[in-house]
Amino acid sequence: MAAASPNLTGTTTQDERTMAVLAHVLQVVGWWIAPLIIFLVKRESRFVSFHALQVLFLQIAYMLTAGIFVVLWFVGFFVLVATMPATKSANPPVAIFMFFPLIWLGFIGLWAVVLTTAVVYGIKAGRGEWAAYPVVGKLARNVLKIGPTGAPLV
Repeated sequence: MAAASPNLTGTTTQDERTMAVLAHVLQVVGWWIAPLIIFLVKRESRFVSFHALQVLFLQIAYMLTAGIFVVLWFVGFFVLVATMPATKSANPPVAIFMFFPLIWLGFIGLWAVVLTTAVVYGIKAGRGEWAAYPVVGKLARNVLKIGPTGAPLV
């Protein structure tokens, strides 16, 4: 079988659409690892590279934001422990019951955004659309040096 040549016409093959869908959907269970593998294996396809790179950038933003929530949790925990009175009969501060559920809701909200994004843009990739994520899509286009229809920028 002959080696596949890069698709220069702007249309996408079924294999490219499938790999782009997998890049979006597998981020839910494979975080950044599955899209990275797809990005490296299907590097010759601009369509797959674009979608996989968007997912990688989204996962980087997700990990940074989740890291901020973890830091807030630790700082909040240690501040609350440090400000507790030294007596044994003291009740825990009310802030524990307000602060930590907010951190938990932040984690759940982040996960819901990633899940929704994965499903919506996975469907668009399955249709062969060059749909860009709201923030990181433009960054992925600039890194790959492609236009909105996948045509290379000169």
